[in-house]
Amino acid sequence: MNRLTNKIAIITGAASGIGAATARLFADEGAALVLADVQDGPGEAVAQAIRDAGGAAEYRHTDATRAAEVEALVAAAVAQHGRLDVLVNNAGNVGELAPTAECTEENWDFLTNLNLKSAFLGCKYALGPMLKQGSGAIVTVSSGAGLVGFAGRPGYTAAKTGIVGLTRTVALEYAARGVRVNCVCPGSTLTPMLQRLEELFPGRHDYLRQRVPMRRLAAPIEVAQAILFLASDDASFITGVALPVDGGATAE
Repeated sequence: MNRLTNKIAIITGAASGIGAATARLFADEGAALVLADVQDGPGEAVAQAIRDAGGAAEYRHTDATRAAEVEALVAAAVAQHGRLDVLVNNAGNVGELAPTAECTEENWDFLTNLNLKSAFLGCKYALGPMLKQGSGAIVTVSSGAGLVGFAGRPGYTAAKTGIVGLTRTVALEYAARGVRVNCVCPGSTLTPMLQRLEELFPGRHDYLRQRVPMRRLAAPIEVAQAILFLASDDASFITGVALPVDGGATAE
C-alpha cells in the first residue's frame, strides 16, 4: 500500500477495463488522479466512485488522438497539482477483424491513431513537466500483439508493435534525465472489449483460453498490478521494458 502517495497520475482510457482497474488501484495506493476518456458517463462514474471511497480523482473529457486535447489535459493536471509524476497511456481499441488484403484504410487509420498516435502524444506532452521536475514514469499499454504476429489484425498489431518501439526509444532518450518509460503487453483480458468479441463470435473466450499456457484469461486488475509496479519506485531501475502479462502466451 501507499506506493503512489503524493504522486499525481494521468490515466487515459480510464472509463472501463484495464484503465478503470488501474485508476482504482492507483487511488488505493495514494495517487491523486486525472482520468481521461471520451466515454463521459462511465469515466465520471469511475472518478466519483474513487472520491466516494476517500480518494482523489477528477475526470476530463479527452480525445487522446488530438494533440490540443492531450496538451490541455497535461496542462490542467499540472496547473491543479503543480507536477505530474505518472502517465498511463491506455487509450486503445482492437477495431475490426480482417486480414491485410481486406483491412480498410479507415480501420487502419483508426487503429494506428487511437493505439499509437495517442501514446506518442501522451509522451510528448507529459515529458515537459516531468523533465522540468527531473522525475516521472510513463507506462503505455501495448499488447501481446506488440510482441508476436496476430493474423487478422494488421492495424492493431502494427500499432501495438509501434508502442514497443516508441517505448524503447523514449526510454533511451530520457533515461539520464530522471524519466522512466515502459510498457505492458497484456494477453487476452476480460474487459468489455473482449466481451463484445464473445458476443460477436460465440466461443471466442474458450478459443483464447486454449491459447494461453495458464488456460485462463487475465482479469483487468492483474494487468493493473503490472502497471502499478512499473509506475512505482519499486521499478526505479527499470526503463525501456515491454513486460508481457499474458499467462505465458508469448513464451511459446
